[in-house]
Amino acid sequence: MNIEKSSNIKKDPVEIEGAKDVEIRWLISEKDGAENFAMRMFELQPGGYTPLHTHPQEHEVFVLEGEGTFVFEGQEHPFGTEYVVFVPPNKEHRFMNTGETVLRMLCIIPTSSG
Repeated sequence: MNIEKSSNIKKDPVEIEGAKDVEIRWLISEKDGAENFAMRMFELQPGGYTPLHTHPQEHEVFVLEGEGTFVFEGQEHPFGTEYVVFVPPNKEHRFMNTGETVLRMLCIIPTSSG
């Protein structure tokens, strides 16, 4: 069992080539005893974006606040607060903050993808 305020969890910059002004908090992970899924919170500053990438696992995203564009297989899809995004495996994608405030979103992944 683990209960913690998210703002008390360490926030790290995403230092991957192709990312700009993105930070991550690992809210729940294997280190907390989670065997199946990990929950991460991403924060993208205005103008920030994740790298254009693919990976073998799916993930589910819930937008807590802000607005942006989800680039999926070359197509742009605008989104805002309380949108949900399903990212299938092996599909090229990226999240971009196109708003004037922080874009904050939860991302759930299988723990095996770490």
